Amino acid sequence: QVQLVESGGGLVQPGGSLRLSCVVSASIRSFDTMGWYRQAPGKQRELVATITSSRTNYVDSVRGRFTISRDNDENTVYLQMNSLEPEDTAVYYCNRQRPGVREYWGQGTQVTVSS
Repeated sequence: QVQLVESGGGLVQPGGSLRLSCVVSASIRSFDTMGWYRQAPGKQRELVATITSSRTNYVDSVRGRFTISRDNDENTVYLQMNSLEPEDTAVYYCNRQRPGVREYWGQGTQVTVSS
């Protein structure tokens, strides 16, 4: 059973920054797609960013403000979030997708952007 554990969420003022971390209990392989998703109250879960061995992808609303990165040696994925806005308030989830096997999710970490 693969476990993903997120951390780094919290309360921050608009314009502030947070760095989320996701530690995976199994090795992150080069062919894994790692991602961050978020779910705001009353809304569906949405993709925030994904990263493979060769490319990154971002939803338009965060492009230029958020940066996803991965450290395969440390089995960790990061999401650096800058210039945070109240609309970024949500529970953020880490996700692993690997060809041929089920995907895994973390338990989520709350991010609240408010003055």
